[in-house]
Amino acid sequence: MSARQATVVRNTNETKIRVALNLDGSGKGSLNTGMPFLDHMLDQIVRHGLIDLDVTCEGDTHIDDHHSAEDTGITIGQAFAQALGDKKGIRRYGHAYVPLDEALSRVVVDLSGRPGLEFHIEYTRARVGDFDVDLFYEFFQGFVNHAGVTLHIDNLRGRNTHHQIETVFKAFARALRMAVEADPRMQGVTPSTKGSL
Repeated sequence: MSARQATVVRNTNETKIRVALNLDGSGKGSLNTGMPFLDHMLDQIVRHGLIDLDVTCEGDTHIDDHHSAEDTGITIGQAFAQALGDKKGIRRYGHAYVPLDEALSRVVVDLSGRPGLEFHIEYTRARVGDFDVDLFYEFFQGFVNHAGVTLHIDNLRGRNTHHQIETVFKAFARALRMAVEADPRMQGVTPSTKGSL
């Protein structure tokens, strides 16, 4: 399997973002979105997905974090799609359950080429520090729209909002790691009856 890496620069009137991503990394990251709690969550993707990820974002956070959170998801999704390439020989599907103390989340992903998000989290509070947790929906919606994946996210239980969302990101990372892995029984084959994804 050839190198699965991509770099994407996305500049708008609201944000300036650069993402460099390596799907076959070793868990190295440099994360500076201007939103420390989002950086902490992206670090879960790096560590648990073993995806090397560099993200810088300069956004209009003096107004709100919304544009920066959503556009970071969009740009990571674009880089993910580019790095994944034609998807031949991959597992395609991934899933993970991850606990953190009282919290438990399940994430299931299909690298289907069809964007779809089912997102079910009943947060116990609206903010972690200064970060509005509703923006995680915008982050994941941006990601799936531009990565072309179907993503099901379910927080099954949790009392601490930080724990709830951290289990989601850890499970997301583990599910992605499974889905992008090479399947030794599918060498050179697209994992779809259609013949393409």
